[in-house]
Parts: sequence; structure tokens; C-alpha cells
Amino acid sequence: MASDVMETMALLSGRHFVDGELIPGSGIRHRLIDPATERSCGEYADATAEEVELAVGAASRAQREWWAMSALDRTAALHEVAARLEAGAARVGECLTREMGKPFRESHWEGGAAASSFRYYAELARHDQGRVAGPAIAGQVHLTMKEPLGTVVSIVPFNFPVLLFGWQAAAALAAGNAIIVKPSELTPLTILMLMEAFAGLPSGLVQTLTGGSAVGQMLVAHENTHAVAFTGSVPAAQAVARAAAERFKPTLIEASGNDPFIVMPSADVNLAARGGAFAAFLNCGQVCTSAERFYVHTDVFDEFVERLAAEARALRVGSGLDDVEIGPMASERERDRLEAIVQRAVTQGARVVCGGARPVAPGVGWFFEPTVLEVEHSFDIMHGECFGPIAPVCRVGSLDEAIDLANDSNVGLGANIYTEQLDEAFRAINEIESGIVWVNTPLNDNDAVPFGGRKFTGSGRELGAEGLEQFRRSKMVMIAPRAEADPEWFPYPDDDGYRAVMGDASL
Repeated sequence: MASDVMETMALLSGRHFVDGELIPGSGIRHRLIDPATERSCGEYADATAEEVELAVGAASRAQREWWAMSALDRTAALHEVAARLEAGAARVGECLTREMGKPFRESHWEGGAAASSFRYYAELARHDQGRVAGPAIAGQVHLTMKEPLGTVVSIVPFNFPVLLFGWQAAAALAAGNAIIVKPSELTPLTILMLMEAFAGLPSGLVQTLTGGSAVGQMLVAHENTHAVAFTGSVPAAQAVARAAAERFKPTLIEASGNDPFIVMPSADVNLAARGGAFAAFLNCGQVCTSAERFYVHTDVFDEFVERLAAEARALRVGSGLDDVEIGPMASERERDRLEAIVQRAVTQGARVVCGGARPVAPGVGWFFEPTVLEVEHSFDIMHGECFGPIAPVCRVGSLDEAIDLANDSNVGLGANIYTEQLDEAFRAINEIESGIVWVNTPLNDNDAVPFGGRKFTGSGRELGAEGLEQFRRSKMVMIAPRAEADPEWFPYPDDDGYRAVMGDASL
């Protein structure tokens, strides 16, 4: 681990990044707790109204400078950001592991994945600034031009702060915007440390204000912010959407997932169990696209449950700075919430196959064992996002039943199916009500393919060309190469043809 990371975390504590500089926050300060050790690892300050004004003003100035640059210069600058993200991935990754607990391998990966998004959008925006339409008037040029929205507010969660901010910032900056990020109260120092990657951009183009929901509300409501990208809970997303709608600000919202994972008899059960363990337990289950509801055909149900439990038992639990697969939950409240979820499932009749409690070791930290439960679809656990390392498995008798139960949810982000039958795969693709379907390949994504969901999952798309469009507006432009009178102008000529159409009607 980088020896200077904790020193840098101390330096960043209680600060904001505004107009290219770290400034001391003047608002209320809060302690940050390392979830693996339960020791303090820093603090953050609530941004004040005055600090919000400073940031928004700086963003407006920087955005005008950024958009005045050539597309080639913006592309080169974004590639430099990508290189800095890669160079700083280890330091930022250690900070993230100390703040929210995930294994360092996963934290380190986020920096490289964010860099990939910057490289993708740097090139996409360079080659896509609008289109030429066939003119409706001979001799003219008719265009659709693409323009930035202005200043984007990014409110990112604790579970993948580097990756998700990377997705949003890459698209927003490539489109010509400035961006102000309000990180989660659990991972503010990670985002502040990430600001080093944007050192070559105009001061104020990328800024960080820390704090709670009140800071987000001020940013969303400000008259000089122009779009909002939000990832979080459904109730919080609804509040953001309402506030933005009152001001006609476009929103990109990813609110929740409760992803099904279907296993059919034709599947390689061993691979399905390994894939299921990865989909359910990655980042201690704190993934919006985690496999939350397993629907396994009765012909392979017992074998799958046995193999999934074996995978779960083999996972190493401990500090994310050690060689482990499962770190702690990000907060004590989250760990306690999981205990209540399992207890409720057991009360309703669930069988605990493995896990279901705090591990005996290490004895400190907010850890929860990887858990496999046998359940019925009617149990509460199948109708709400666990957001933890819990895999509830339900027996089904057919693909029809599996799809029906998969669709019995008010959210629709992702869905998985393991099958070797092409017809089953295409039925799942076409019939499951989700924005993403993975066939035999859980949790993969692609910078060039849009990511998002249906129902109460949210609105809009990240990644792909669609992700760029979230942060641009279209302008219709019509150019006549020389000025000349149009025959449709006033005064209207006397025209017997119109009078013939009108007949005897009085004008």
C-alpha cells in the first residue's frame, strides 16, 4: 500500500475542491470510520451556501473556456485525464478501501475502468458534434448542432464512487460541460483525491463539494446548474427528480436494482454457481446489479444450492487491504440491516444454507458472512433490494415461471440467465423487464453500450452514445448562403387558388 495515502487523507479531511484548489470547509464536520477497523480515518465538512455559490460561479466560467477550445484540444485533455486516473489508481484505490471497505483489488480496478470511459468519450465526442440534414429549401444548409447543457451536478454513491463518477464526468466533459460532484458521506476523501486527475483542465471545470443531502439539494436547486446525474435510493431519486422537474432540468437517475438470476437445466451448474457467487457477493453485495433473487429450475436446484454454498464458504472475509474476497459492509447501519433481513426471512420459513450472521473473526469491523438461503418467492427478501452478500434461492418448475417471477418487481435494472439453449436465452432477452440482460456472463459492461433500467430503477442511460446525449442539447440551424426574399413572406399575394379552396366562406 502507498505509504503516503493516510497522510493525504488527513490533508483532504474537511476540505472541498473549488476552482482548482483545496479550500477548508466552514460547515459542520463529521468523522469518517474505517469499516474494517472501526477507527477514524478522516473527516468531511458540510458545504455551505457560500461555498456552493463559489463552486457554481467557477464552473460557469470554466465551462465557457472549455467549450471555446477546439474539439481536438478537448480530446487530448481527456486522454490526459485517463492517463492520470491510471497512474493514480493504486493511491485512490487504497483510500477507497479505507473509507468503505471493499477489497483493494476491486478498488484499484475502478480507476482503470474510469480511465477507459474517458478514452471512449474523448474519441466519441470528437467525431460527433451534430449532423447535416437534407435541406427543406433548395440551396440552403440545414444542421443539427450539439451543445453542452452547462454545469452538471453529479451525486454519486459509496459503492462505486470512482467508476460511477468516471462514467458521468467522462460523458459530461466530452459534451462540453462543467461538473460539480457531491460524493457520498461515506467516501468523500476518495473523490477529493481523484481530483488530482483533472489538474490539466481549466480551473473550476471539475469540482467537489462534500456533505449530506442538504448540499445536494442546494446544487440541484441552483439557477446556474443545468442537469443532474444521481445514483442512490428510490426515495432520494424521487426527491431529486421532483426538484429538477420544477426547474425543467434534465436528469440521469439510477435508483435501485433487484436483479434476478435464472438457472436452467441445460446450464453448466458448476459455472452457474461460480457466476452466481460473483454476481451476488462482489463488493460484499453492494452492487446495484447484484444477483438478488435466484430462480433455479427444480431439476438442478439441489445441486446448484450445494455448489453455491460451497463457493460462499470458500470466500475469504477480512480487511480489504488483505488478500480477501469479502470486505466489511460500508457502515454499521448496513450490517445491522442485513441481520434484520435474514432474521425476517427465517421467521417466514427460509432455510439458512450457510452464513447469515457476523463472522467470528476478525472480531472487529462491520462484517457479514456470505449467505445462501432457500426461500419462497412470497418472502419479503425477494421483494426488496438486500444490497449485501445474501443469495436467496427459489425453486421454479419452468422458464415461464422463472420469467414471471423475475418480472414481479417494481424495478428493472439487470437480469441474468444461465442456459445452453438459444431459444431460452432469447426468451429471457425479450421477455424480462430490465434494461440489461446477461446470458452466461454476469456483471459485465461495455463503454460503448448503454447502461440503465426500467420501472422505478430510474431514467436515462449511462455509457454508449446514449450516455453522451444525456449531457447535450440539440440546436436546429438553417443557413441560406445569400440573403434573398422568400415568396412566403408578407404581403400575401392575391391568389385565386386559395379563394377556390375557401369557396364561399367569408374572410
